[in-house]
Amino acid sequence: MPKLAANISLLFTELPFPARIEAAAQAGFTGVECLFPYGENADDLAAALETADLKQILFNAPPGDWDAGERGIAALPGRIGEFRDGLKTALTVAERLDCHQIHVMAGIIPDHSQKAQYVSILSDNLKWAAEQAAARNITILLEPLNPFDVPGYLYSRTGEVCDILDHLGLPNIKLQLDLYHRQMTEGRLVEAIDRYFPYIGHIQIAGVPGRHEPSPSEINTAYLFDYLDSKGYDGWIGCEYHPRADSLDGLGWAKTWLSPQ
Repeated sequence: MPKLAANISLLFTELPFPARIEAAAQAGFTGVECLFPYGENADDLAAALETADLKQILFNAPPGDWDAGERGIAALPGRIGEFRDGLKTALTVAERLDCHQIHVMAGIIPDHSQKAQYVSILSDNLKWAAEQAAARNITILLEPLNPFDVPGYLYSRTGEVCDILDHLGLPNIKLQLDLYHRQMTEGRLVEAIDRYFPYIGHIQIAGVPGRHEPSPSEINTAYLFDYLDSKGYDGWIGCEYHPRADSLDGLGWAKTWLSPQ
């Protein structure tokens, strides 16, 4: 039985951010994730999570200048101090929210012919980040992003991330397998689950095309959830999608796995 987490940066956006936590609980979710919680008061979020009896599953480390198009800085030269300051902030918020996973975004790089240079910077930053996170029982996640939505991102293919994980060999750095991004870039979702299962720390899902509700779409959500059960996956599945209309009305696809209050 999959454990679904509502991504409240994309779902229930008709409500103020803290109120989305209660909305997720009312809809039957038992966990939430988000992109960036830093504009909110962490104490207010922690109180809302406690009141709703929900778990904070995941959020992203600060990504640089998001509005200017940056999608992470962990692999960018000249940004090491900024990355480390941002991760310290993320770890502080994670501890307050009792959250044990942080997604670190590598960044968009200008020249993929020099990719090894950026991977080297990323690796050095991840070694430092993993040590800081391990002391707080937090796992760092890396996620390949498809080149259609995020052109120029350091890695778009699952194997690229897992090569980095193999090189680092650190137990608290894992793969964030977003089935939407995988389908957009490589397809073969069951193959990805089989091949990369030992690397997976977190899974996300959205429908293809459009990044709307996972069903109806070309992704067979029920089959994949059953398959993950058969593999013994006991982690969370983040619902990171843009509702076609009202968030609650669009949750019919998930009624089998949710228990609305």
